[in-house]
Amino acid sequence: MDVRAHLYIEGNVQGVFFRRSAKSKAGELGVVGLIRNRKDGSVEAIAQGPKTKVDAFIKWCKKGPPFSKVEKVEVEWKKNLEDFEEFEVI
Repeated sequence: MDVRAHLYIEGNVQGVFFRRSAKSKAGELGVVGLIRNRKDGSVEAIAQGPKTKVDAFIKWCKKGPPFSKVEKVEVEWKKNLEDFEEFEVI
């Protein structure tokens, strides 16, 4: 069964290839959704797919790519699925 998680990722996560690396990881896991920078310097992501795959994506987001420094990841589980076809960087 597919699930959807809304993530808010704080720390040094902009300008360090976080979004591009997340897109690559999502593709590797078969997770769809989106990721975007926020004005406050954080990153927001929506990840949708099988629970084990979304959990693996969240685990990756807690570490991020090599040049990032993730300080906090807030996860909100959503009941409704959206019609994503791929994982987009916005």
